[in-house]
Amino acid sequence: MAGDSASRPGCGSNRALDRDLRGYLESNSDILTVVERPVSIDNIGALSAQSEGPVLFENITEYPDFRICDILVKHRWSQCRALGVEQEDYLPTLAQRLRMPPRGFVEVATGPVKEIIRLGDDANWLDLPVPVHSAEEGQRYISAMNVVKDPETGFYNSSHAGTTPLGPRHGVISFATPHTHIIMRKYRDAGLEEMPIAIVFGLHPAYEIMANFSGMHMDLWGELEMVGTVMDQDIEMTPCETIDLLVPAHAEIVVEAVVDLSGTRSAGGVNAPSGYFLPARQDIPAIEVRAITMRAGRPIYRNHQTVPDTDHQTLPRLCHEAVLYNRLTEIGLDVRDVRFPPWGAALSCVLQLDYPRPGLINDALMQTMGAPWLNTKMVVAVSPDTSPDDPGAVYHAMATRVDPARDIIIVPGTRGSPYDPSAEPLPGHEPFRLVGKIGIDATAKPHRGGDDFRQAFPLNWGKVRLEDYL
Repeated sequence: MAGDSASRPGCGSNRALDRDLRGYLESNSDILTVVERPVSIDNIGALSAQSEGPVLFENITEYPDFRICDILVKHRWSQCRALGVEQEDYLPTLAQRLRMPPRGFVEVATGPVKEIIRLGDDANWLDLPVPVHSAEEGQRYISAMNVVKDPETGFYNSSHAGTTPLGPRHGVISFATPHTHIIMRKYRDAGLEEMPIAIVFGLHPAYEIMANFSGMHMDLWGELEMVGTVMDQDIEMTPCETIDLLVPAHAEIVVEAVVDLSGTRSAGGVNAPSGYFLPARQDIPAIEVRAITMRAGRPIYRNHQTVPDTDHQTLPRLCHEAVLYNRLTEIGLDVRDVRFPPWGAALSCVLQLDYPRPGLINDALMQTMGAPWLNTKMVVAVSPDTSPDDPGAVYHAMATRVDPARDIIIVPGTRGSPYDPSAEPLPGHEPFRLVGKIGIDATAKPHRGGDDFRQAFPLNWGKVRLEDYL
């Protein structure tokens, strides 16, 4: 298994990116764990969640014609590979590219994802290696990227809506992003009862990072129009077989479907990014499969294991980190890093900052706590000598650099995450909740203690290694 340390090999500065998942896995084989022994589909979730880096299962007992990969972007040392830059350049690079105009995409007649085409009754998504993600859930669960098109602007919106197959060609889908709900409303307002949707498996991870962008953009571009900007290359899109959508030509698998907009049905809950099975029940639309296309040569099913600490915690927040980097830099801070760490239950953000004078840290905490998303319940600011990769180091900074009477901001009655069990449910406004927020200034404060905040270490600490003497 890949280790959990942040110190992983660099990838070279500004390396050209592969255009598909297969190329990515080959180019980054040094951080890829390949499991060649037979693995049951029932063990995929538990094994994936034990890997800290990319993992590829080559031999799925029940599905010999497929492979499964997961855990592509859990840590910064693997996230930087998605942009082809060194680890220290990753966040500034993504932040800068998100400020650039959309590159759009190139439409092509076909692509590798059309090597196998299944239509009608042959389009059975139960043939795909869809795992069960938790014992509480008890059903197969798809957490891949999906694509819908704004009927007014034509822009392509993407997200990772959880989908539960309930039969060979039908199931239910849970949209968490507000933009998808806006697009669904536009279809209804136009008198339409179906919305085309494509569920896309197996892409270069840069697609997935951009697919989870959250912010004002629907009047200017959709997420897929920006993928080429983030990857710094043209991307190719090809028409679907049965619905009016374009999809990435170099994907591994595409499920073409329609969402029923005429009503909802009661369904089971979800594995929340906070690590709980919450909400336990939900009313969500039905979905019907129209076609499945895929690559030949044992296509790779991209799983997104949802629990405990996986890509599920980090992936939807990577663009959030870049947006916050831009905003905090604007107020005069030397921003070293912004992290929604996997161990923070997707509700906590760590800011690693250097600052020229008092006052700026409180502004940074308030700006982050007031972000438009629902995952900034706890914000901790640390100094450059505290690693946001190390929860012990962050806790040590909180224990030794915080005066609770002076260095903590508490704001009651703010928007809470539907996935936070500590937040108060709002009857009549389900699934929204009410919760307070906390900002903690755990930075070293030279203006208050000078050298008192300088930690002590052994002579030659970090220069000698015990294993070299064994």
